[in-house]
Amino acid sequence: MKRESPLDFDADVMRQMGYRVVDALVDYWQRLPSLPLGKCPDRTTLEDLLDEPTPQQPQPFETVLDAFLQKVLPNIVKVDHPRYFAFVPAPNDYVGVLGDFLTAGMNVFVGTWMVGAGATQVERVVIRWLCDWLGFPDSAGGLFVSGGSVANLVCLAAARQRYPDALTRGRVYYSDQTHSCVARAWRILGLREEQLCVLPADEQFQIPLSTLAEQLQRDRAAGWRPFCVVANAGTTNTGAVDPLDALADLCESEGLWLHADGAYGAAAILTQEGKQRLRGIERLHSLAIDPHKWLYQPMMAGCALVREFEHLRAAFRILPPYLQDKERGRGIDLCDYGVELSRNFRALKLWMSLKTHGVEAFRQAMEWNLHLARVAEEAIRRLPDWVIVSPATMGIVAFRYAPPHLDSEQADALNRALVEAMLQDGFALVSSTVLHGRVALRMCTLNPRATEADVLETVRRLHQFAVSYPRGEITT
Repeated sequence: MKRESPLDFDADVMRQMGYRVVDALVDYWQRLPSLPLGKCPDRTTLEDLLDEPTPQQPQPFETVLDAFLQKVLPNIVKVDHPRYFAFVPAPNDYVGVLGDFLTAGMNVFVGTWMVGAGATQVERVVIRWLCDWLGFPDSAGGLFVSGGSVANLVCLAAARQRYPDALTRGRVYYSDQTHSCVARAWRILGLREEQLCVLPADEQFQIPLSTLAEQLQRDRAAGWRPFCVVANAGTTNTGAVDPLDALADLCESEGLWLHADGAYGAAAILTQEGKQRLRGIERLHSLAIDPHKWLYQPMMAGCALVREFEHLRAAFRILPPYLQDKERGRGIDLCDYGVELSRNFRALKLWMSLKTHGVEAFRQAMEWNLHLARVAEEAIRRLPDWVIVSPATMGIVAFRYAPPHLDSEQADALNRALVEAMLQDGFALVSSTVLHGRVALRMCTLNPRATEADVLETVRRLHQFAVSYPRGEITT
């Protein structure tokens, strides 16, 4: 007699549960443009709302789903909202959502060829597509990881492995516009603080080439072993792209590994602006890119790409006895090329999205994003007392409210306060940063479902909140 698992449901119940979830998703997608952006309640409020002891008795699935929809979902800021212009948005594609639904439902493992051959080959195909867009050679390869932080870590581990004295005498170089995950990656990889050379960016927020070249010579004379330069292929702050071609020339002459963090920006290679700004990207030794950013996939989809795929294997492969059965020579074991043994099927969503829509649809969506950033810039320029700090670049525009009656510190405080005012208002969200020593706001227009009206109304509300600040208070 077959034993019933206490965790099983019959087929009709499973279908009904699934239909409820799909209905909730479709309803969410259809209503999202008209919904407020979401809320960020204080910790005590959410503890009172959600804290409870471990459930001892079963509850109807509908009750549990409703608790999520009514208690959790309203208390997050929706990063896939068309008017979420803060940080780097995460607008997901519905086909990608279904891809994640499938791979989670079937629990596909992509660590070894022995167990996940078909999924492994799909991942290799998608990685090859990305490499082809970027102009990488046939020797290039990579793998899907959780996001940009791990993608940078994996690539930089390959760089460190190529230079035997990297841990003792090695030095690496990047600008102060580089994402913090790069410094964190070097820390994880064992480099000391004095081995990290952070150079002030120039007026265009790029790494200064002459300063870098001079620093390399000084460091060599002081006994350091320079071995890696980390470039930016679209910074989070302004969308700036470092001069990749010139950096490749310098690194080639100096014998250095050239990596680029293109987590959000590298995908712009599909557009005309991206091709111009990313000139030289095909010469990189490694690149981090996140399909869950500008390729519109659900989160947990980053990619680590290297010019020579086997450099990853040299950095990561370890074969314990309990994995000896996988060594059958039939294919590639992706667990040998990164930090994860247990790997889910992250490539499926992008594979399905690209095949369902075609790459031209992605190109058009990205061109629209670039257009929206220019719309935002033009609207801001028309307003009194607003200053463009960095013009629309790779879908990001940075700006600042600086009326003459406020000194710099007061203007900084006001610009910070504008972010909170927008969050409380709930219509749209921008984020702040510091550029040239002063607080600036930034809009990142990467959602393909955002409209010109969304952008213009966001700018209008920002101005309305700003001008209501005569004596240090914003009225909403």
